[in-house]
Amino acid sequence: MPSPSLFFVIITLALFLSSSITAAAKTGPKKPPPNHPPPPPPPPPNHPRLPRQHGITTTKAPPHPGYLPSSKFKPTSFRKCYRNLWGEGHQKLDPSGLTVWLDRASGSGFKSLKAYRSGYFGASIKLQSGYTAGVNTAFYLSNNEAHRGKHDEVDIEFLGRTWKEPYTLQTNVYVRGSGDGGNIVGREARFHLWFDPTKHFHRYAILWNPKEIIFLVDDIPIRRYEKKSITTFPTRPMWVYGSIWDASDWATDDGKYKTDYTYQPFVSQYKNFRLAGCSSSATPHCRPVSASPYQSGGLSKKQLMAMRWVQKNRMVYHYCMDTTRDHSLTPECKKLPKKKENILD
Repeated sequence: MPSPSLFFVIITLALFLSSSITAAAKTGPKKPPPNHPPPPPPPPPNHPRLPRQHGITTTKAPPHPGYLPSSKFKPTSFRKCYRNLWGEGHQKLDPSGLTVWLDRASGSGFKSLKAYRSGYFGASIKLQSGYTAGVNTAFYLSNNEAHRGKHDEVDIEFLGRTWKEPYTLQTNVYVRGSGDGGNIVGREARFHLWFDPTKHFHRYAILWNPKEIIFLVDDIPIRRYEKKSITTFPTRPMWVYGSIWDASDWATDDGKYKTDYTYQPFVSQYKNFRLAGCSSSATPHCRPVSASPYQSGGLSKKQLMAMRWVQKNRMVYHYCMDTTRDHSLTPECKKLPKKKENILD
């Protein structure tokens, strides 16, 4: 039988080993919880995106642009300037604005009563929350009905989202058929907004004049597309359109996520329509509108600072920075900028 002193040593050693094992278990590697979601898949190789930068998820707002173009144009009623184009049963017009929706049966679209050769075209828009993958809500200029197969187009499009992703706002320009046929050449720039576009109405606008196209969100210029040649800039009259439709084949992660009609109807709302400019029948003396305090066009210093902030912090794709593209088809991209905030196109 062991002596009392030896017994005490054995008990002490056992307690020491037990405490060491417990401590190691507490500080050892942790396993993820059983329902831990897998990491998001990489972007499809056939449509690379700009790498995410520091600050891309910031909720800070851009600096104030100092000038508010929308304040220069009075809201107009829908019936005064627009009409239903298709999906009449999927539109509802009331004093507060226009509601359009998409379900298995149809989407819906509207069109301006006149064509314009320049102008300011805006509306306040509110999008549907939740899963909207594959759904495209658009506000755009086009002359497709007048120049089929060879049309011009200037787009603001909201590309539907999955549960975990934000909406993507896509701006795009097609010139003289670059959006027609099998060899489509877009000039896309995509943004993640600094606010949730499903919570409230926000102002979105296209300002088009003979020198430039300015895309604006809440009066903040997010992109300037400058006329560098007649072959890369739309010059023929265009109508103003709005629509909601199923773009499952490309809208969300290049078509990976489709429209799921178990969540139908998908609803978008438009109000506070602003439309001013030179119609196609206006006299040659009609003066094009400007996005800045300067009648000659361009942007002010404060507007440029605000746009630079957006392009640095919220832009997620720009066609000129896509090294997989054939830029002989987009000659304005001859020199690719090293920093995306220096694009200012």
